[in-house]
Amino acid sequence: MHDLLPDWVAVEVARDADYLADLLPEEAAALSARAVASRRREFTAGRSCARRALARLDVHGQPLVPSENRAPVWPQGTTGSITHTAGYCAAAVARRSDVRAVGIDAERRTILPANVRASICRPEELAWCARRPDEDWWPAVHFSAKEVVFKLWSPIVGTWLDFLDARLTIDVETSEFEAQILPERLAKSPGAPTTFRGRFHATPDLVRSAGVVTT
Repeated sequence: MHDLLPDWVAVEVARDADYLADLLPEEAAALSARAVASRRREFTAGRSCARRALARLDVHGQPLVPSENRAPVWPQGTTGSITHTAGYCAAAVARRSDVRAVGIDAERRTILPANVRASICRPEELAWCARRPDEDWWPAVHFSAKEVVFKLWSPIVGTWLDFLDARLTIDVETSEFEAQILPERLAKSPGAPTTFRGRFHATPDLVRSAGVVTT
């Protein structure tokens, strides 16, 4: 994620040891006893990465318990984002004096089923993807970028944002994206940002996306 965010955002990518790290008591208590092993590993790695990133901002020993929407409650004066998918986990944090929100996301670069594509992409976005028939993984980029948009929207506006509430434009040459929030959604959220921007990077196995909203 370092390559997708400004230098002043502290980013940490999980190492093998992070998946087996110790949780703080408050974090362990927040993890459901019914959580499967893979969920426990992801949760642990995410918290370990986030605490290491926070330490780079001189914030130490603070538990990261999940809020009602499962996003971490960040220590006072900071904000951030955690992402995990099979084989990859990362955290990014920044000071609230620098940003209003940070969003990161990672997804496996897969060919999404038609019904999933339709729930993520608007008709004009599906048409754009259809014009790239030899690269049928572009809906996965839309998925990842829109996850970032939600992670930027949520801490600022405090409400849910559906995938179809944002119209995404992708610049293939610069690996940048822009999301315009639809007018009908903005009408329900006075004062909300109208546009979100970010960057992405796709390899044969993984799609990574990230963005920030500055103060």
